[in-house]
Amino acid sequence: MALIKLNNRAVKDVTEFGSISSLGSLTHISTATASASASIEFTSGIDSTYKEYVFYFVNIHPSTGGVELRFNMSTDGGSTYAVTKTTTSFVSYHNEADTDAGIAYIASRDLAQSTADQPLVGDIGADNDENANGYLHLYNPSSSTYVKHFTAVLNESEHSDYSAQHFTAGYGNTTSPINAVKFVMESGNIDAGQILLFGIN
Repeated sequence: MALIKLNNRAVKDVTEFGSISSLGSLTHISTATASASASIEFTSGIDSTYKEYVFYFVNIHPSTGGVELRFNMSTDGGSTYAVTKTTTSFVSYHNEADTDAGIAYIASRDLAQSTADQPLVGDIGADNDENANGYLHLYNPSSSTYVKHFTAVLNESEHSDYSAQHFTAGYGNTTSPINAVKFVMESGNIDAGQILLFGIN
């Protein structure tokens, strides 16, 4: 690809940047819509077709305020969700009154070789206008050689009038292929919202 010189550091006259096809594209696989749902499970569509999968969370609203959205993975098509995980989590936050803000490591949401559900975002408000949004990337879930890494970023309107952005990452400590993923609230139902599954090729 030829180097393009930008006059006056402007891009308004540039007509070509070269090919970016190698960056890949998103392919929609499925969408799940919650309606007072105890859980949302993706038991198909996660296979060797793609090396990376991404879940998008849109307007996730709990039936009970102040709860966490959590997830777990399965190696048996969803019969059990108990993959051993090691993870880490932190949050940045700011309240509506502009009196409190910061960044905090959240040890209570870390897992160390645990099969428990992994929290992705916590304290979601249940008021009519409160929700959580974001994404989770799952990398090479069909590998039979490597552990299964994931990264997640979600923002929420907390029940105590905060905007809080949660950063979570870790790995499923298994070389067995991951072929199903489940999302649940800490307690109560997923009252409303959508989770969309895409593959990246």
